[in-house]
Amino acid sequence: MATIIQYLQYFLNGITLGAIYALIALGYTMVYGILKFINFAHGDILMVGAYTGLLTYTALLGSSENAAWMLIAFFIAMLVSMAFCALLGMFIERVAYKPLRNANRLAPLLSAIGVSFILSNGAAWIFGTQSRRFPYPFDDTPINFIGLAITPHQILTIAVSIIMMLVLTAFVNRTRMGKAMRAVSLDQPTSELMGIDVNRVISMTFAIGSALAAVGGILASFDFRVSASMGTMTGLKAFVAAVIGGIGNIQGAMLGGIMLGIIESVGAPLLGIPSAMRDAIAFLILIIILLVKPDGILGKNEREKV
Repeated sequence: MATIIQYLQYFLNGITLGAIYALIALGYTMVYGILKFINFAHGDILMVGAYTGLLTYTALLGSSENAAWMLIAFFIAMLVSMAFCALLGMFIERVAYKPLRNANRLAPLLSAIGVSFILSNGAAWIFGTQSRRFPYPFDDTPINFIGLAITPHQILTIAVSIIMMLVLTAFVNRTRMGKAMRAVSLDQPTSELMGIDVNRVISMTFAIGSALAAVGGILASFDFRVSASMGTMTGLKAFVAAVIGGIGNIQGAMLGGIMLGIIESVGAPLLGIPSAMRDAIAFLILIIILLVKPDGILGKNEREKV
């Protein structure tokens, strides 16, 4: 039987994992909020971000072991990864999704699945199928606090995630582009009549979502290693998190991500679920949410007018 300290440790681990899910879920929820479309290639953009960050960090670091430079190189690599994935997201939207905006809803979904396979197989072809470790840019010796082992990478993950979420919330609520995004989400045709450049708004939405996925990919690399398939399960779980919170709702994506991370980390040992079966928890929760509250915790029930 686990002790209270052990469950507190699981809870802390769950918050760290949930912060990563929340960052990735924001990309799903932003795109769905505007286009009512699930971008199933989002998880593979996460993978591209992890590889970009790893290659940039390794190149910048070289043989240096200077602690300050290691940390600076890490954040430079994160910014490069965000920029590259933002451009990639915009390119994918322009090439694979924009021509299908007025097509049957199944068409962009199939296109997204196709893009997902292209990215994952392309990465496997370029980098191979062996996973790679993302080296810590600092000493990751755990800090003991009332019996809890808190690692610097957990602190970094939670801090970066909170900062990103606060910046995104401020951007959406306080900037002109953020207001345009909210307007397009509510009523795209009326937004066009009011002079809003809908194509630009959609491109910016994909850019921001993809940049957040890049950050999530780098942070996830500390736990899951970098590989061509790393975005598949992580991306699916982030999608589950978005649905739990209420897909299309930014605060819902954050809440859903944190909740899923905590439930996974605490629920598995509490219920005696083997670690190999832990992934099933996310999809069991998805089924329950769809049956009980299909719009998610913070989602709104919207009826389509015929």
